[in-house]
Amino acid sequence: MTERERADLTMAMVESGDQIDLSDIEGIKVDKHSTGGVGDTTTLVLAPLVAAVGVPVAKMSGRGLGHTGGTIDKLESVSGFHVEIDKQQFIDLVNKNKVAVIGQTGNLTPADKKLYALRDVTATVNSIPLIASSIMSKKIAAGADAIVLDVKTGAGAFMKDLDDAKELAQAMVNIGNNVGRQTMAVISDMSQPLGFAIGNALEVKEAIDTLKGHGPKDLEELCLILGSHMVYLAKKANSLEEARHMLEGVIQNGKALETLKVFLSAQGGDGSVVDDPSKLPQAKYVLDLEAKEDGYVAEIVADSIGTAAMLLGAGRATKESEIDLAVGLVLKKKIGDEVKKGEALVTIYSNQENIEEVKEKIYESVKISSEKVEAPPLVYDKISH
Repeated sequence: MTERERADLTMAMVESGDQIDLSDIEGIKVDKHSTGGVGDTTTLVLAPLVAAVGVPVAKMSGRGLGHTGGTIDKLESVSGFHVEIDKQQFIDLVNKNKVAVIGQTGNLTPADKKLYALRDVTATVNSIPLIASSIMSKKIAAGADAIVLDVKTGAGAFMKDLDDAKELAQAMVNIGNNVGRQTMAVISDMSQPLGFAIGNALEVKEAIDTLKGHGPKDLEELCLILGSHMVYLAKKANSLEEARHMLEGVIQNGKALETLKVFLSAQGGDGSVVDDPSKLPQAKYVLDLEAKEDGYVAEIVADSIGTAAMLLGAGRATKESEIDLAVGLVLKKKIGDEVKKGEALVTIYSNQENIEEVKEKIYESVKISSEKVEAPPLVYDKISH
């Protein structure tokens, strides 16, 4: 498809259903979309972080199928938190607190749903123009003025190949810019899970740690990169450097953490979990899985370790599946780390006693080599026009 055809298809899908009008929200609304992965806790960190410097984050999120829940499922680990608010409440909350999350409306881009069902049975799910227009139609219908895309590549990503990821990112950036939404993309690594936690309550706790400045380095760095672009596109900073400096400032002075608390409380959640994460759902059994040999972690196959988390109940195999918000995995080592025999590789949080299958799956997913291995780069490329 030509660029023009891609843009026209996207807008036809946008116009096939509801379009959210966010014009009553003051300021430039910047949305972020990640193409997904394992342990992808970015939204939980980014929404309060960017809101803390005064950029409105009006986020529409879905529920997850797959390794863990979606952003909404993760947030529902916080007792009382809900996204069932009407449009006026949503707008009022963003104006007041700079951040709110709402569930996807049933009638957003209905043409996309029909086309997706068709792609599913015609082996065209992987067509780049169709993926790009599908993702962008939802973002544009959701009303954002500017869009930051986090396109993942590697074993745990939809686009396993870097060149394909670049092509998809470029296609989405072109569509956004062609229909009048400032759009840019970051291509980031998902050959191993992002951060340490894979699971719903575990990822909320990790997001709290990150907003305190004690989170996993890769998760914090990616959030600062994506957040800087959001702040810059919202015209709150004159350069990416200035934007990053502002974000680091609100982590240091505690404002980002305070914004998370306000955001959770405003949507019915128990904001005190921010000070006391033990109030999040807790698993009955906590077990360290030990390394069988000395060496260096050479590979952590993201999609395969994600499946191990799903076997514990952290994700949904089908739309009807119930999620266990307490369970999941916390990585103790990442690619490139040295490990000694008997040292913990992964901590398993489970509510079932017999987890032999899960252990096997983790051992299959984590490869140890006798040679030192370099950690993969976190970000491969950025595309802004």
